[in-house]
Amino acid sequence: MSFTILVCDDSVVARKQVIRCLSSAYDATILQAKNGIEALEVLNSHQVDLLCLDLTMPELDGVGVLQAVKSQVIETFVIVISADIQPEMKARVKQLGAISFIEKPVKPDVLLNILHTYGLR
Repeated sequence: MSFTILVCDDSVVARKQVIRCLSSAYDATILQAKNGIEALEVLNSHQVDLLCLDLTMPELDGVGVLQAVKSQVIETFVIVISADIQPEMKARVKQLGAISFIEKPVKPDVLLNILHTYGLR
């Protein structure tokens, strides 16, 4: 199954780490965004099946992206990948529709197990 993934993180290194993990396991089109504004532009112009989203970014943060995805009813799975591991933040992103929260740095087995759980394989 081929699908489209958007990796949104202001860190080039973090984006590359997620992309390397995903591209080794999936036949997918992988798009990139360096902030929330770019992510929303991609989400509004492409059918994105999975959004891997950082929380702390300039211009528009991950919470803002999640709020926009929810209010605009954009159909995509969202996995938050962040160093902000506060329980309150984890609960907030789940409330906004994220299917999971992964701590940075991303561990490939953790990410791939979550995708498998949701049938994204």
